[in-house]
Amino acid sequence: MQLLLPARTRLAIGAVLTALLCQGAFGQDERSKDTPEKAAPVREATGIPPRATPAEYQAHAQAGAVTVAAEFTRHSVATLQATLLTEDYVVVEVGLFGPPEARLKISHEDFALRINGKKTSVQAEPYGVIFHSLKDPEWVPPEPPGGKSKTGGITTDGGQGADNSAPAPVHMPIELERVMHQRVQKAALPEGDRVLPQAGLIFFQYHGKSEGIRTVELTYTGPTGKALLDLHP
Repeated sequence: MQLLLPARTRLAIGAVLTALLCQGAFGQDERSKDTPEKAAPVREATGIPPRATPAEYQAHAQAGAVTVAAEFTRHSVATLQATLLTEDYVVVEVGLFGPPEARLKISHEDFALRINGKKTSVQAEPYGVIFHSLKDPEWVPPEPPGGKSKTGGITTDGGQGADNSAPAPVHMPIELERVMHQRVQKAALPEGDRVLPQAGLIFFQYHGKSEGIRTVELTYTGPTGKALLDLHP
């Protein structure tokens, strides 16, 4: 037998259930607002091992209590895993040394490069700017299909060179590009408040050939002072 409750009782029970459901949903929304989402990992430079002493670099100079050492590597990007190339930038390996347990606020903006005695120095740029121009000298692109002759002669498909159009450009697989980017990111000079010594790569825009570089001067202007390093190419 079905038990029928008075209409007033049924309305009261329904109101109570609705209030409980609304309270539960509200509490869930509030918890979702208070719970922080997992932030994306920050890709920061980790640097390379400093050399044993500043004297092992091409040049070194004092900036207050800090010794700035540097090596000019032209268009070569010497990471720990491989040496990459860039046509649009030149690279300097920098080492920063100080007294035991000394700390220093490091930034690529503290460095400028003067090439061939030009009046205007070039400021260092973040490592990410060179990604578009990176090349791996060990990567050999696959040959285009068809084996067309560049001279318009007989091709492997039996034709008489009717199609003289240039083959489509072959791009490096995105997985290999990502590996190159990660290697540069790991080799770049670490930034922020760091315990010395620290070392890494810094990058300067320069489109000219390495053979045309005659003189290179690196200027450091940091929290402890200023230093000028003559880097003979």
